[in-house]
Amino acid sequence: MFTRSLLLLTLLISVEMSAQELQSRVSIIANKVSSQVDRKIFQTLQGGLTNFINTRKWTSDAFATAERIQCSFLISIDQDLGNNVFKGKLTVQAARPVYNTTYDSPLINFQDDNVVFKYVEFQPIEFNENRVQGNDPMVANLTAVIAFYINIILGLDYDSYSLRGGEIYFQRAWNIVNNAPGARDIAGWKSFDGLRNRYWLAENMNNNRFALVHDAIYAYYRTGMDVFFENEEAGRTGMLNALNYLNTVNTENLNSMIVPFLFQGKANELVKVFGKGTSEQRNKARELLTKMDITNIALYKTL
Repeated sequence: MFTRSLLLLTLLISVEMSAQELQSRVSIIANKVSSQVDRKIFQTLQGGLTNFINTRKWTSDAFATAERIQCSFLISIDQDLGNNVFKGKLTVQAARPVYNTTYDSPLINFQDDNVVFKYVEFQPIEFNENRVQGNDPMVANLTAVIAFYINIILGLDYDSYSLRGGEIYFQRAWNIVNNAPGARDIAGWKSFDGLRNRYWLAENMNNNRFALVHDAIYAYYRTGMDVFFENEEAGRTGMLNALNYLNTVNTENLNSMIVPFLFQGKANELVKVFGKGTSEQRNKARELLTKMDITNIALYKTL
């Protein structure tokens, strides 16, 4: 079985093996914030977060520069709550290269609607997984949220290269949830905060009832997307196996978060893959996809 590093070494050549794991773009949009707030604070925060994400060591593995995971974090600030406290949304995206191609397949495309944090210009941007709450919950919440999604990204990426390879990172995400900062305006870390939040994402990724999700991620990429260059039919078979795994999870756990989460950003990719398949493959893919990803039913009906 390939590990992530062993597989990527067969795909990429680089003499630099000490680079960090992520190559992230950070953007902050603050158009809704009063003009009385100096916009320079958001530029400083953007640079600080970029440095925090891209230079911190998140795993114990060595990554070549070309192996770094491409991802982006977009923070859209909706409100200035006063006293340097801001509220907004975070959109997280990450992709994974497909073997023998220049194509990057989406790993995550998710919007978190409950991000509240305190930031004073030039304050240190820090995260300690042994003390997630830090000294001030409002200050700590931003890096806790960012670190949470970084571990989700790493877990998905490692799962896509080796079966259950991302387990340690999903456990770290769960640790952040269980030790998350708490304050009146902070939300997203508790089961009662909604049905689509950080709590349920980490819970699903660590709950044995959803174990087939990890098989599905591995099948989708390693026995599906990665073999397309050599054998398209085998690739589609691998991806159909992944859809069958997810259908089992979806049937046994109605209204779970994880199944729709995994489909976000993948509809066009799936239609392109199965649109060139046999009549049997197209029909089966359409049947499964219209049950699991109702947001894109109209697109899947074109299969």
